[in-house]
Order: sequence, then structure tokens, then C-alpha cells
Amino acid sequence: MILIGQYDSPFVRRVAIALRLYGRPFEHRPWSTFGDADQLAAYNPLRRVPTLVRDDGAVLIESSAILDWLDEQAGERALIPRHGEARRAQLHVCALGQGLAEKSVALLYERVLHEQVSDLWTTRCRAQISDTLAELERSCAKGGDDFWFGATMGHADIMVACALRFLKEAHAGLFDPAMFPQLEALSQRCEATETFREIVQPLIPPK
Repeated sequence: MILIGQYDSPFVRRVAIALRLYGRPFEHRPWSTFGDADQLAAYNPLRRVPTLVRDDGAVLIESSAILDWLDEQAGERALIPRHGEARRAQLHVCALGQGLAEKSVALLYERVLHEQVSDLWTTRCRAQISDTLAELERSCAKGGDDFWFGATMGHADIMVACALRFLKEAHAGLFDPAMFPQLEALSQRCEATETFREIVQPLIPPK
């Protein structure tokens, strides 16, 4: 398999971490959505990452769709419950983490790609980020185990940890560890694992 995209993307990183945890070998092509857009378009007309090229040549796009296929292949080893309220609870946290990452990316693009920054858009993104962090902190505080939904890492942990690393690097002033101690502890636990340490890349802002 081929995973396309740079690990400074929280979405690419979450897929790469899941691939590693599932023991699925893959070739990594760290293409940029800006500098390598023409190459990327040959696989994904949206020119977005992550893009996964399966061994049979089929192309999967968007992290949620890629993980859905990987989870199906993993069966009982999946990093999320297969059905029921436990699955929906973890998907809810994943959705919040994904939204946090999306708003962090949007705020970064607003800052580095636009000569005239929209105060309205910036204020909205900052509010969405702040409120989502508060909700995630409340949710994370309810658990009593090492990870969000138990003693082992799941998709919720991976998504939120990847989003937090991006947020910290892109907008250092928006995350205060003292205000979100549960999220900070989760982030540190995830980043300390071998898989997270191996699959990481300092943020390279688009130009």
C-alpha cells in the first residue's frame, strides 16, 4: 500500500499510526498538497491528503473512509468497537477531534495564505477551537483509565492527540496545558509511545 501525505497533517498522521498499530506495511510518499499537487491529482482529483493506494490499485480518500476500511480488515482487532453505543461514543470524540484539527488548519491557512486576514473568520475559528477543547476536556475527565475508553489506545485517542500536536505547533497560544490537564496528559501518553515517536514530522506551514 501507498500512503500519500506529510505527517505534519493530523489526518495523515492518524492514518499512518493506525496502519502501524494494525501491522499493515505501507510505502510513505510525503507529498505536499501544494508543492506536489500535480502528482497527487493522478490519484485524488481533490488533491487532498491522506490518500491511500491499496495493493489492488483501488484508491481511498479522506481519513475516516480509509480507517473504516482498515477497521473492517482488522475485525475484532479494530481500534474502535464494531457496533452499539460504545462505538458511537468513540465516534463522537473522533468527530470533535477531527473538527478541532480542521479548524486549526483553517486558522493557519487564514494566517499564512491571505494578505488580508478576516477578523470575523479568525474569531469564529478561535471560538470553535476553544469550545471544542473545553468539551473534550470534560469528556476526557470522565474516564479513569490510561486512554479515553479503556486501558488501550483507540481511534479517539489517536485523533485527539494528533489534533493537539498540530494545534500546539500551529497556534501555541490557543492551548494552555493548565486549563486542559486531562488533554495534556493524554497527549503526553500518546506521544510517548513508540508508534507516535516514529510517525511524526514538525509542522511545515504552506507557502
